[in-house]
This record gives sequence, C-alpha cells and structure tokens, in this order.
Amino acid sequence: MMIISSGPRRLLIAIVSAVAALVPFSSAHAEMSAWATNEGGRMRLVALAPDAGGKIRAALQIEPKPGWITYWKEPGNSGIPPQITIAAESGVTLDAIAYPVPKHFFNGAIEDIAYDAPVTLPLSLTAAGKGPVTIDAAAFIGICKDICIPFQANLQLKLGPAIQSHPQEEEILQAADARLPKPPSQDFDVTVHAMSPDRKTLSLDLVLPGGGAGEGKAAPDIIVTGPSGYVFTKQIGGKRDGATFKVDVAIGKLPKDYDVAGKRWSVLVIDGERAMETTLAFQ
Repeated sequence: MMIISSGPRRLLIAIVSAVAALVPFSSAHAEMSAWATNEGGRMRLVALAPDAGGKIRAALQIEPKPGWITYWKEPGNSGIPPQITIAAESGVTLDAIAYPVPKHFFNGAIEDIAYDAPVTLPLSLTAAGKGPVTIDAAAFIGICKDICIPFQANLQLKLGPAIQSHPQEEEILQAADARLPKPPSQDFDVTVHAMSPDRKTLSLDLVLPGGGAGEGKAAPDIIVTGPSGYVFTKQIGGKRDGATFKVDVAIGKLPKDYDVAGKRWSVLVIDGERAMETTLAFQ
C-alpha cells in the first residue's frame, strides 16, 4: 500500500490496487446483504422485493467507526462521494440515490460535507423482468479519519416474494426516508435566485421556517451544488428580515467556457432542525 499527501490539509489518501481494494462478495439469500468491513467501518445493501411495476425500494447502509466520516454527494474540498454500480446481468437499473441531511465540518481552510454517524442512502431501483431478482452491486465510498481510505465492496442479495413481510427492512428504509431533506414549502423555500453577470456570486432570497434562527442568530447553512464535482457554501452579506433571508453565495471557479443558461443546480438549506432541498433553474 502506498500513501500520499493530498489537498491543502494533511489528508492522507491510501492508494490501493483494484484487487486489494475490492472486498469479496458479501451475499445473503434475503433482503439484507452481509456486512462488508474495512478499517474505518462497514456497509451493506438492504432491499425489498419489486412491486407490480418492477420498482425496488433499497438502501446502502454505511456505519463509520467512531471518529471516522463518510461523504455526502459533493464532499467539499476533498473526499470521495458515494458511487454505486449495479451489474448489468442483474437485470436491475439504479434510477436514483437520495442523501440524508449531512453535517458541515470545518478544520481551518478545509471543509467537509459528510456524515460522522451511521447513515442510510435510499436507492430507487427498477427490475427489468418478472420473477426472482438477484442484485449484484459494487459500492465505492470514502471513509476517513487521519487517512482517507477508498472502501469498495461487492454486495449481493436475492429478493424473496413480495408477499412476504419484512418489518426490519421496512423500518430501515422508513428511517432513511425520514432523514432526507424536505421539498420546498410555503414557509421554507428559495423565492428568487439570480447569477451575477460575472458569474462570481449567486443571489438568493429565502423564506425560512418559523421557530428557526431569528434576527441576530446564526444564518442558515446553505450548500449549493452546481456542475458535477462543484459545491459552493461561502455566504456574503446575509441579511434576515423576519421570515426572509437575502444572501449572496460566492461562486468559485467553474469549468472553462461553462454557460449557466439552461442549467439546473441544487441547493440544500439547513435552518435549525429543518432542512429543505430544491432545484435552481437558470434561464
């Protein structure tokens, strides 16, 4: 194993070969795979049988060990976002990955958007045919403490008949859904968004929920995700007026010749105990 230094902090990234990094298949003839483990934690796949339309509710459970973190969909300055690939021979496609509300960590100039406790990522899958389903999934995450270790594992499970009851799996999936940010609502939304002509700042007008941070208290945490691999969180001149909050978000370097017109970005706003995620569509 070779270890190198990466990024502005002394984050050590363990570089391992594909063979060494790949945990052998963790399989189960049930709705939960066996746990795959490494130095910093463990993960497994959970799923329910397809419904009449072939839709499968599933999730990737990740449990970092105490003191370790694993990353959100855009990790911050450095890190590895979760990646899940379903083998084509499974006859199952991955439609979407959902992400529970993360935490925002700062260590000097280093910024991480991550989870420091067990987290379950809901997965939306579709089975192509009828009959029994076997899912072969390759999961790849970063799990970090003083070093950041790429954690890759093959997870396999066979799904039983839909008529069977699986209360433990249902409970896991329902708990994961409950931790997702909510869609915009009348009392929690982005009402206006505009990119400056020089593409240096994104102006946002928000409605914040009652009972959240009030005048003179902490600003909401705002995480803007742009092109894949780009995340923006630095607020400039935030001003609260009752339930409204106006702020500029600094936009760092974008891809060369990137045209924001017609693009769709996302924003996650965390205010107290509530979190909301919505799309920013640019004309």
